[in-house]
Amino acid sequence: MKTKHILISGALLALTSVSCTDLDVDIKSQYTEFPDSEIAYEAQMNNAFYAFRAAIGRRFDEGVSCNSDEYTAVSFDTDYLNNRDMANFSLHMIDPTNSASQLDVFNELQTGITNCNRIIFDMGGEDVPEIAPVRAARAFYTFMIMEHWGDTPIIDHLLDDNEAIERSPRADVARWIESELLAVRDNCYENVDASTYGKPTRWMVDALLAKLYINWNVYTQDVTSSSWSANAPNEKLNDCIAACDRIIASGNFDLSDDYKTKFMYTNGSQIKDFIYAMPFDAVTTQGMTFARFRTWRRGQNSNGFYSIEMTNSVGGNMALTPEFVELFCLPGDRRNDVIAGSTGENIGMETFDVYQYDNNTGEPTSVRNTYGGENVTFTKSITLKEDLTADPPVVPNADLNCGADLKGWTQGYRSIKFFPDINDYNVYSRNQDNDFPIFRYADIILMKCEAIVRGGTATNGDTPMSLFNQIRAYVNAPQIVGDPSLQEILDERGREFLDEHWRRNDLIRFGDFERDWGFKNDFNPNASNPQYRLWPLSINVLNANTNWEQNPGY
Repeated sequence: MKTKHILISGALLALTSVSCTDLDVDIKSQYTEFPDSEIAYEAQMNNAFYAFRAAIGRRFDEGVSCNSDEYTAVSFDTDYLNNRDMANFSLHMIDPTNSASQLDVFNELQTGITNCNRIIFDMGGEDVPEIAPVRAARAFYTFMIMEHWGDTPIIDHLLDDNEAIERSPRADVARWIESELLAVRDNCYENVDASTYGKPTRWMVDALLAKLYINWNVYTQDVTSSSWSANAPNEKLNDCIAACDRIIASGNFDLSDDYKTKFMYTNGSQIKDFIYAMPFDAVTTQGMTFARFRTWRRGQNSNGFYSIEMTNSVGGNMALTPEFVELFCLPGDRRNDVIAGSTGENIGMETFDVYQYDNNTGEPTSVRNTYGGENVTFTKSITLKEDLTADPPVVPNADLNCGADLKGWTQGYRSIKFFPDINDYNVYSRNQDNDFPIFRYADIILMKCEAIVRGGTATNGDTPMSLFNQIRAYVNAPQIVGDPSLQEILDERGREFLDEHWRRNDLIRFGDFERDWGFKNDFNPNASNPQYRLWPLSINVLNANTNWEQNPGY
């Protein structure tokens, strides 16, 4: 690689370990040589590409998963209550102070943008073709802020000392993201292999464009208004279809991977369904900790259904809502196998006898799961603890307390989609090896299907039924006859993308975010407030940006 004499920040490498909590970042630089080494170059590019890794693996996961109908957070006689930080997401009453750990994901995304801008500056500016993947990463981080917080600062340069920034209207941000992606697409990586895995390829750009377009009427209209409709016109449906078609025509992706296998700890660049993924390794690229919270509270040692010794702090406080579990009702559907609970033909059963799972395959064994000499049985329904013998009686409240006993610990079915490795989990502080998909080919197929149903123009002989049945076929679920309804598409997306952080996005777009599920309507009389379609800014973000106002409703 040729040496480039350009400006480079002396603090660049430090950004890999330091989280930014202030948008007024020191950008003082000095003249030096850009690293004359592929390793050094790759390290600095990774600094831009993977700034969101830790958040995806835990704090963002906690917030976005519990804010949908997938999960309700529970506690156990104050154990794992944590000031209701996760419970408040489940109840649509997010507190900017008590839930700051989850909401401060904003800062991690902002750090990613800063990292990108630093590299763009150091490599000679936005007009350098090689910088296109970094601009795509910057657009992705901006998209994620816009998606969850609405109005978003457009930061396309390194900030001067004490430079104040303002939040731009959401619609303007959406249009900026579109323009950025269209500008860089053709200069992003075209090849799909181990060398580009986890990096912004032109197919990642197309997938992000499709996601932007299918939600265009969400992002460019006032979605927080009670007058907004999920059926509002979307002028970008054909653009969404075109972006999907480019990915399909590339021939780089398909649905040949077994559903359960592709999320195991052995996944990676060989998975043909993954368009853009966040790589994790329990040893070197840590942060994936899903299993810790998706087991049951006493699922450690010999009691855990993962058949591994788990540390005591297993959490077990993310329980699938019974309403969401009901989606996993299709006979023969491979997706049923990622639920530790009664599914398919047994969906009507209220309880599930838990057996150990083989750690090599993720499949159940004939070994019964026990605790304290008792068999472990999960209940589909979640029953909060009440003590009517107390004076005055203690009845269930917004703590979402199930009780600290075997009955309480086993309330709700659990997801085992991201199955941990027996060899790494405890050795490396509960970290997992499972890569996390952000964009999948299955999503492209279903987005094209949805765009046509919503009024877009069908292309290449595809129909909503043929596209929908591609998904059904690869998971061995029953085929449909006739085009699917929007409700059927939403339900299918729920089955397909459990644990992949798109459910909240889907519920808002389909006008289903205010539907009654879990306990939110029991404890929050304002749960249907459309202003909750956006998250509040954390107290830390507001303290760092005193010129900003809190999102309405909080």
